[in-house]
Amino acid sequence: MNSSDVPYTAGYALELLRDMLRIRRLEERAAELYGEGRIRGFLHLYIGEEAVAVGALHALAPGDSVVATYREHGHALLKGVPMTAIMAEMYGKQEGCSRGRGGSMHLFDSHRRFYGGNAIVAGGLPLAAGLALAEKLRGGDSLCACFFGEGAMAEGAFAETLNLASLWELPVLFCCENNLYAMGTALARSQSQQDLCAKASAFNVRARGVDGMDVVAVLDATQEAVAAIRSRSGPYFLEFQTYRFRAHSMFDPELYRDKAEVEKWKERGPIHTFSARLKAQGLLDENGFLEIAEQVNQEVQAAVAFAEAGSLEPVPELERDVYSPEPAS
Repeated sequence: MNSSDVPYTAGYALELLRDMLRIRRLEERAAELYGEGRIRGFLHLYIGEEAVAVGALHALAPGDSVVATYREHGHALLKGVPMTAIMAEMYGKQEGCSRGRGGSMHLFDSHRRFYGGNAIVAGGLPLAAGLALAEKLRGGDSLCACFFGEGAMAEGAFAETLNLASLWELPVLFCCENNLYAMGTALARSQSQQDLCAKASAFNVRARGVDGMDVVAVLDATQEAVAAIRSRSGPYFLEFQTYRFRAHSMFDPELYRDKAEVEKWKERGPIHTFSARLKAQGLLDENGFLEIAEQVNQEVQAAVAFAEAGSLEPVPELERDVYSPEPAS
């Protein structure tokens, strides 16, 4: 086998490709709908980082928990939240996974063990430790995977959570999506220690850097980390070196990085590089790629139609879960 060959069956390799395309097309359509005023509020796109969510989520089991950031559409989708429910949530419709109350940044589905969608930077880290502690006390073998950006590592919650996770040997997989820019601030301008694995290792947490633009590398590294965690050996930290091709959010004028830098990273785009490897290996041809793309497009169209046909929550219902009921006399 050539060193660049994809080490999976054709069926599984195409499943990985399809899932990356599902995220990409969902995000592209969301951007269009935002421009049309159909989606409002904040919207943070995952375009360019698809290999991280796909590779990492494919290494998890259904019983594992996932905590993510506000750039979480792809993680929710790969955790099994239907695209229809995700799109309806972005529309603010009550058919959404959070009844339209959370929007893009607060996707949530406890039945599928997807616990956000957190708008606070590093806010998901303590939650992940709590979920992992609960699992350890139950005596199960599930874990919690927590996704966060490199900017979260400058927050106190990062140090506090890694410290406790290490002390208590909690089954947490810390997944740092290092896209080099915490909102609009380059890593080199915000953190004196730029070796992120060293920061995790300082808490006696095993750490490894991974090419986050390569879905095979992400999947392999995550499988290794998951196996270590399930062996009751405590938490694990993975730094996925990736890059977002779009601005931080739809409000971001993106004045902090050169266009040439973005274009350079696009040459390493996870979808076209992976599909090129599959074609070179004889596992895919252009017609096969177009067929997958069409299937994904139909799924996205169905999700948009579902959201368009959805309904807004009735005004009398808006106080539900906000105020406690009056005590019985």
